Amino acid sequence: MARTRSSKAWLAEHFNDPYVKRAQQEGFRSRAVYKIEEIDRRDHLLRPGMVVVDLGAAPGGWSQYAVRRAGASGLVVALDILPMEAIPGVEILEGDFTEGAVVDRLFGRLEGRPVDLVISDMAPNISGIDSADQARAMYLAELALDFAIQVLRNGGDFLVKVFQGGGYQEFYRTMRGRFDRVVARKPRASRSRSREIYLVGKGFRPGA
Repeated sequence: MARTRSSKAWLAEHFNDPYVKRAQQEGFRSRAVYKIEEIDRRDHLLRPGMVVVDLGAAPGGWSQYAVRRAGASGLVVALDILPMEAIPGVEILEGDFTEGAVVDRLFGRLEGRPVDLVISDMAPNISGIDSADQARAMYLAELALDFAIQVLRNGGDFLVKVFQGGGYQEFYRTMRGRFDRVVARKPRASRSRSREIYLVGKGFRPGA
């Protein structure tokens, strides 16, 4: 099948992207690793010994970064409905994190250790219909927040990708009600034309 002009342009941009080249050179599975790296440097999300849950983790770039920062004394659990190739030091769970059975399996892997950080770089498959895509994106963010509320320890942190548009302000206010501090970040590795931004929630309040 012949490629369209837009697909050729995307491929050219992708393979000329300095973050793509850097990820390949440094052994990371996706350019998205440089988004969490920049946010981590700024907001001090990761440290040795932490317990981290990565939602929608495939292909695994964020998990690769998290396990390097958490170290041998930490624990990183990657969840996705898609199969993932093994990542040294990372516990991989295949399944839908909104299902109780999958959450039960997660708690089994944690062995009683409280979760310090939940991260989510999930995005929907794009249909090209802006209103529908925005609604699906915000729904994924809401699911990630609901999950974080279930598993985070008191004072834990949350990092989630969202898209500016319908539902964003309401979601931001909801996070403000559950965390001591919420900030928005647009890392340099996030393409300028994209409406994606990342919300960082610091200091989870379980009873809020």
